[in-house]
Amino acid sequence: MRTTFLRTAAAALALLPALALTAPAASAASPSPSASASGRPAPANKAGTSFLTAVNLAPGQDAAVPVSTGDYLYWAFGAAEGQTAKVDLTVTLAPPADRHGPQSWSVEVFDGLRRRQACTDGTQNATADQSTASLVLSCTLREVRSWAEPWSGDPLPGSYYVRLSVADAPQPDLGLAASVQLHVTAKGDADNAQPEGGELKAPLVPPAGGGAATAKAAAPEEPEEHWYTGWFSGWNSRWFWTLAGGALAALAGVAGYTLTRHPRGRRPSGYGAVPPQSGAPQPGPYAGSGRP
Repeated sequence: MRTTFLRTAAAALALLPALALTAPAASAASPSPSASASGRPAPANKAGTSFLTAVNLAPGQDAAVPVSTGDYLYWAFGAAEGQTAKVDLTVTLAPPADRHGPQSWSVEVFDGLRRRQACTDGTQNATADQSTASLVLSCTLREVRSWAEPWSGDPLPGSYYVRLSVADAPQPDLGLAASVQLHVTAKGDADNAQPEGGELKAPLVPPAGGGAATAKAAAPEEPEEHWYTGWFSGWNSRWFWTLAGGALAALAGVAGYTLTRHPRGRRPSGYGAVPPQSGAPQPGPYAGSGRP
């Protein structure tokens, strides 16, 4: 029995080197689980021609589409609250020998209600000369808010549409083959969602009541004093100026009456005087008759 046990142990020890050599080979032959999980979604190879036929892009998915110059192209992507989305497009134009003049391309972004959203940064409209091979367009949206008034038009969580169009091009260039590469990025999440403009660091009006917050408010400036400042302030200033004004008015009335009234009890010289009489008789029908 003891001999059998020793033989079995010796055989097991002899197999240990073989097991050590075959273990790395087996582990190397097994596929890595992370290799299959890595990688981004394949780029979309088509675009819609209206809001209803817009091609939905998954998060992190790009688009590489052969297009025809002059068509309206639509893509759709999702954005959550707190995110700031950015759309980048590269338009590779037809060969310069096939074009007949400059081309202008434009990119616009609409929300789920098909309201046009303003771009805070980026080139929405670009013009390429006949010799230019490609154009670069971009649009950075405002931060998506968790709520907004119905009339405000602020970006809300949901779907957003990208529309690429030709704003101006020569008539013979319409229909020429081109290609578009679209890339959408979104920064931020719900944790940093703030109203547009950031966070208010301090109240605009100091709080009511006492305390340190009220003490920080700026003290009112003291009015500048002059030698006549006391005349126009105080509880008795109104009575003083009222009495002074009444006295001046009375003096003015007496002076005016004295200067304009007629004198009484005497007449000025020459007023109602009888003309002087001469001693010579006056000519008349009784001259020389002696009658009184």
